[in-house]
Amino acid sequence: MRTNLRKSLRAQAACLTLWPVFLFAQPSNPAQGPDAIQNLEACKSGHPACDASKLTSAQSASVTLAAHARNIENCKNGYESCDRSKLSAPEATSLAVADHQRNVSDCNDGMQSCDQSKLTAAEARDSLSAQHQRNVTDCKDGVGSCDPSKLTPSETGAVGAARQQLNALDCKNGTGLCDRSQLTSSQTKDAAIAQRARNAQNCQNGWDDCDHSQLTPLQAKQTAYSEHQRNLSVCKDGGATCDYTNLSAPEAKSLDNAEHKRNYAACLKGYGYCDVTHLTSDETRTIQATTH
Repeated sequence: MRTNLRKSLRAQAACLTLWPVFLFAQPSNPAQGPDAIQNLEACKSGHPACDASKLTSAQSASVTLAAHARNIENCKNGYESCDRSKLSAPEATSLAVADHQRNVSDCNDGMQSCDQSKLTAAEARDSLSAQHQRNVTDCKDGVGSCDPSKLTPSETGAVGAARQQLNALDCKNGTGLCDRSQLTSSQTKDAAIAQRARNAQNCQNGWDDCDHSQLTPLQAKQTAYSEHQRNLSVCKDGGATCDYTNLSAPEAKSLDNAEHKRNYAACLKGYGYCDVTHLTSDETRTIQATTH
């Protein structure tokens, strides 16, 4: 028993003796710490907080690759921060292709950044064709920088028809720049029908631009009913614009009954506005009995 105890004590002493060795033998890599990782990310993104002196050789190589990739992206996007001198020959070629295609698109879209001198003959023809078609569309829609002098005779006729149709639609919808003098007889009739329907809707909904004098007898009746219902709803809600003179006798009585019930409940419960002068004698006695 003593022998086993001595062996156990010697084993524990040996462990304690070797513990500092194990402790200091643990690997320590500052480059993997949170601060180092944060610094690495800052350097990769080109952030001013980057401290290049704290990077390992492997990290420096990674940062160099990230900076190169960022420069390529800046060049492709046409940013001023692009440094073309740092591009390889294949990268410079790829960028030239992207620049050319972007210029072609700008010219076809009529962008101010377009440089016609950099287009091929075929691309220049396509750009002029796109510009001509935009002019035709602008003239048809009555927007943009329409130049009628650049239209062909057939295009002029098509533009005239389109503009007439657009004017007829504006007159019918009550929008845009309606010129009734340009309408045909059937278009004038359609516009008048649409205007009367629009006026009737405005009157029934209580909207602006309602002209009661333009209503048919049926529309006037429908409008009067809608106005009456709106006024009744306002009166039920206690609105300030309620016109009690426009209520029927049953409606006025119903509102009075509802208000009487509300007032009695307020007086009885002690919550809300209470006017005791509107209580009946029985209601007054009931309230007095509950308060004693």
